Amino acid sequence: MPRIARFIRDNQPNVYHIVSRTALQGLPIKDRDNDFLLGLIKKLSQFYFVDVLGFALLGNHFHLVIRMYPESDPTDDEIKKRLHKYYGDELNVTGVLISDYRKRLTSLGAYVKDIKQGFTRYFNKKYGRRGFFWGDRFKSMIVQDGLSLVNLMAYVDLNPIRAGIVKKPEDYRWCSLGYHTQTGNKDGLLSIDFGMKEWNEFDPKEIVRKYRQFVYETGAVDAGKGKVMDKKIVEKARKKGYKISRTDRFRYRCRYFTDSGVIGGKDFVQEVFDQVKHLLRSKDERKFTPVGGVEGLYSMKRLGT
Repeated sequence: MPRIARFIRDNQPNVYHIVSRTALQGLPIKDRDNDFLLGLIKKLSQFYFVDVLGFALLGNHFHLVIRMYPESDPTDDEIKKRLHKYYGDELNVTGVLISDYRKRLTSLGAYVKDIKQGFTRYFNKKYGRRGFFWGDRFKSMIVQDGLSLVNLMAYVDLNPIRAGIVKKPEDYRWCSLGYHTQTGNKDGLLSIDFGMKEWNEFDPKEIVRKYRQFVYETGAVDAGKGKVMDKKIVEKARKKGYKISRTDRFRYRCRYFTDSGVIGGKDFVQEVFDQVKHLLRSKDERKFTPVGGVEGLYSMKRLGT
């Protein structure tokens, strides 16, 4: 029996909720694997014509909420720019190539396929295995902007709560709220669009605060699926107006003190990197990143490990 074609509304952006599960038993995807998966999503989302609205990466599946743009949206120059950025300036970009990539870079199937295949190659190489990693065909659902979208995104961000992994979404760095809070939406990965146009807000911090309020209030309701947020935690956040204090932001960034290879002032981290880079297996030339919430402090990841 042939597969049912995915629902696509032509000539307009579509918001999709994507879910894909592993074919392996248990929880094979570890923390560092999710770091790789998130990096892969970030890289491909700069290549494809998509906005990433939300995500949750877990031990055996992932959720991704994106807005995908139609073939009619990108100009030839935009496609050419992305091809050169992804493949290098030496790529000879012809009209035929632009036409081919116009279809590919606006294709939901191609986008998710690149994510899943890229992760499978990484996982199999890292753990010395062969064969499939992901299970059945990924699920995709078209989502209406507005209340439907904000409820969906809250559902996605509450996944680590329902699974009993953390008590607050911000404590889980592989979901939207965790990424916003712990990294300050590093590299602009996430579009500040939670489907609530009636908020009429333009300040990103205020938009995230209102979304956080929605997630907390929703998370305290027992829907009969998994764990719910502790009402005491919700009440405490409610009293603070759902704002995240400087102290909270620092606490969320404390992982830098255990996950980093080197931490200190910018000159110090650069000096250590120059001395040890010959020992690193990674070709990553990024030397350090600022530790958000702590002025003058920089971190270098454990490259190549």
